[in-house]
Amino acid sequence: MNTKTKHALYGTRLSLLVSSLSIAFSQSAFSYEDKPSLPPVVVTATRTPQLQSEALLHTTVITSQQIRDSQAIDLPALLAREAGLQITQSGGVGSATGMFLRGTDTRQTLVVIDGVPMTKQDATGTVSIEHMMLDQIDRIEVVRGNVSSIYGSGAVGGVIQIFTKAASGAPGISGSVEVGSRNTQRISASARGSADGLTYGLTVSDYVTKGITAVNTRQYLSANPDRDGYRNQSVSGSLAKSWSEGHEIGLRFTNAVGKSDFDSGYGLATDRHLSRTEISSYTIFSNNRISDTWTSRLSMADLADDNTNREYSTTSSRSRYQSRTQIAEWSNEIMLSPNWRATAGTNHQWQRFSSNAYGSAEAYQRNAYSVFGGLEGLIDRHQWQLNARQDETGNLSATTGYVGYGFQIDQDFKLIANLSNAFSAPPLGYLYGAYGNSALKPEYARSAEAGIQYSSGPSVVRATVFETRTSDQFLWVTTNSATGDGQLRNVKNTRNQGFELSAMQYYSRWELRAGLTLQDPIDLSTDERLTRRPAVLGSLGAATKINQWRIGGDVSYTGPRSDVSTSLQAYWLANLTARYQVDKKLTVYGRIENLFDANYQTAWGFNQVPRGVFVGLNWQP
Repeated sequence: MNTKTKHALYGTRLSLLVSSLSIAFSQSAFSYEDKPSLPPVVVTATRTPQLQSEALLHTTVITSQQIRDSQAIDLPALLAREAGLQITQSGGVGSATGMFLRGTDTRQTLVVIDGVPMTKQDATGTVSIEHMMLDQIDRIEVVRGNVSSIYGSGAVGGVIQIFTKAASGAPGISGSVEVGSRNTQRISASARGSADGLTYGLTVSDYVTKGITAVNTRQYLSANPDRDGYRNQSVSGSLAKSWSEGHEIGLRFTNAVGKSDFDSGYGLATDRHLSRTEISSYTIFSNNRISDTWTSRLSMADLADDNTNREYSTTSSRSRYQSRTQIAEWSNEIMLSPNWRATAGTNHQWQRFSSNAYGSAEAYQRNAYSVFGGLEGLIDRHQWQLNARQDETGNLSATTGYVGYGFQIDQDFKLIANLSNAFSAPPLGYLYGAYGNSALKPEYARSAEAGIQYSSGPSVVRATVFETRTSDQFLWVTTNSATGDGQLRNVKNTRNQGFELSAMQYYSRWELRAGLTLQDPIDLSTDERLTRRPAVLGSLGAATKINQWRIGGDVSYTGPRSDVSTSLQAYWLANLTARYQVDKKLTVYGRIENLFDANYQTAWGFNQVPRGVFVGLNWQP
């Protein structure tokens, strides 16, 4: 089938899906007895609070209750069911993880923790999300599409914002324990309370598993066949003081240490590899209501990602990579009228990267500055959002913008259209070092999308067609085929167009969640699909309550895709969860992961976990 015919069929398929979904959801009736009255409040799409149904950017939210009900352990397991978001891992829990949001590279999706962007500066440019345990996380917002005009570099595919558990005025102590397959054990505890305007919260957790053999020894014959275990110890906390009405100062912090065994496909079968990664985030903030129409936030943050690898073979070696970013930001929200508000702010980052590996030590640093502003409001049934941003990253400069429009057809349906551009600055590890290229330019992208949204009470369903084109993408170019030496260059142009559906819905006594992505991410120079990106991604989850029981399950599908000059097969995954409320404080729960024991790979040569059974207790006043 030629490319023109393939794209024509693709467009027809999208049109039929949009039409059928609009009809189906408009005829649904909702009566789930425990449903919330409204969609959750989100802040990522505009930097200001709004209902999820009001966001013009395609935004989904995973609430604290949904995180609890999912029984997922870590961030990758939870995100895998999100529309348009694909997760890849080089082994089991704690292994190196990639994510493709709308088909973009992993480093083109910005991860934000409590409003602070995690900008990793090593030669990967990716954030170590595999070490983020859900015990520390309160909720997550996922925004798809170019949002550089709001958050700066790295937001080509979108933004994933993580909100850690905050200080709370409701005093109490809670805890949970869990055991399961592969000698897995988890324990966590949290405390919160308030006194004299001071609120506090603290969460600690410990997770350990013996894991699986990460590398497939039939594909890498020299890999060590031993099991690759993982341990994670995490702590997060917050402290806030309200010293006057509308004025608050506080501190938030997170720290996670992940220790893992991992395998290499090269070397000897007796080689051992150990990795230790520490991720930390500390933020001091001041929230102030300057007047009835003006609120301001000033924050200082320190973010670090410290990775040490050790190899034990005929000789032993040690390598260490440290990325650190310090951020000062001032942001403001101004109410211009009952229907219009403006945002404005500035951001300054001090970025550093150092390494000590293979007998050489290197250290690099640069400053990054930005100013940004936005305007959003309503005129009758017309909703508008405008954003602009200017970034100076080292000697690189970029200007980005966003225009969003929504038309309220009736009480439930809204048409939405967005235009935007974005950029991604090369990390320090891409610019300098043995294989760096200081002449690298930023990657640039532009996007257009249109969709229809249905919202009624807490239920939100959104169908979107989109196209994103990226130019000057970074690509490793081999300059010496005999030695494999090469250099990073701006040579690649890519495009992804597709259809995206997300749904959170209540029907009768059921809570339903669905995601579907049909996409065509290609390298424009070869017309070949990008590595590891499937044409189809889908997920469906359902849960219901029967007296003290809550029973749920989810199923996901990932289509075939290419990897390392070969193909990865399509696969289905299914999980089951159950929870029994013994009394108001005590809950017994259990789950079966990979219910049908699927044998699959998300990256060529690396195994994924087989079926697993887990049970636990949760105590919460």
